[in-house]
Amino acid sequence: MDQEKIKQAVTLLLEGIGEDVTREGLRETPERIARMYEEIFGGLTEDAQDHLSKTFTVENNELVLEKDITFYSTCEHHLMPFYGQAMIAYIPNGKVAGLSKLARTVEVFAKRPQIQEKMTGQIADAMMEYLEPQGVMVVLEAEHMCMTMRGVKKPGSKTVTIALRGVFQEDESLQNRCFQMMKL
Repeated sequence: MDQEKIKQAVTLLLEGIGEDVTREGLRETPERIARMYEEIFGGLTEDAQDHLSKTFTVENNELVLEKDITFYSTCEHHLMPFYGQAMIAYIPNGKVAGLSKLARTVEVFAKRPQIQEKMTGQIADAMMEYLEPQGVMVVLEAEHMCMTMRGVKKPGSKTVTIALRGVFQEDESLQNRCFQMMKL
């Protein structure tokens, strides 16, 4: 990340809204924002493969479901946060990933300027590519600050997106079983 460009951009933004960038409360804001962006956009330099390549052999291929994975992301249209819960279900094909690796995979895609619809599919596609399960289901439920604070101003409204791959695309009873386990 180019820290200097970020600092310059924040300075211009503050000046553009009519702020005095030399006042005490704003003097270090460009530097703080530049450091913060390294953290919240860290997924731009990460690859899901780094997390999903460490696997363990299993003898059965029973359903694995990890739910309530909290994530924070940034809407690429307004550069405002959206946040919520991710749920990932998959049917292994002889190997499983460590549970923390599923949460880390969500983080890789959440820490990018993003739209929720795309993020849901990216997580599912990464799971299919690197874990090679029989199928995967990814559900994201999130509140978008661009709908809460501005525009339509509807706090508390949630957006749910679902990506189905492999056996989950064909088996409605499997989908319903997961929805019940997820309590959607």
